[in-house]
Amino acid sequence: MRLALYQPDIPQNTGTIIRLCACLGVALDVIEPCGFTFTDRQLQRAALDYAPLAEVRRHASWPAFVDTIDGRLLLLTTAAERAYGEFAYRPGDILVLGREEAGVPAEVHARAEARLRIPMRAEARSLNVAVAGAMVLGEALRQTDGFARA
Repeated sequence: MRLALYQPDIPQNTGTIIRLCACLGVALDVIEPCGFTFTDRQLQRAALDYAPLAEVRRHASWPAFVDTIDGRLLLLTTAAERAYGEFAYRPGDILVLGREEAGVPAEVHARAEARLRIPMRAEARSLNVAVAGAMVLGEALRQTDGFARA
């Protein structure tokens, strides 16, 4: 199981996701360009001292990322019809999170094997990307018995 961030714009969210991945033993792919540098103070502050525990792979572009994958790409998007809790996950799945401000382009939607959404109230637009990633990752790890053992 992996998480992938498509061109993230907010360093605090990326730092939070790095911490999430470090704590759960899940690898993270960061698809660039990002809206910040990896030396950004806000990124480091959100990741705290967990960054050395995280397996983070940075990819120069979407095509460079696609060349490295071997699992199913599952896109988390508010545009999906299928709820994330109704999906059967596999251990090699890659959960893709879009840009905070713009989501992902059509080529990413087209490459995804499934598009999943978090059911929300009609008047709500979206959740924070780190919260959404944590929710779906938790369900995927539960289904695949992928949580780290203490």
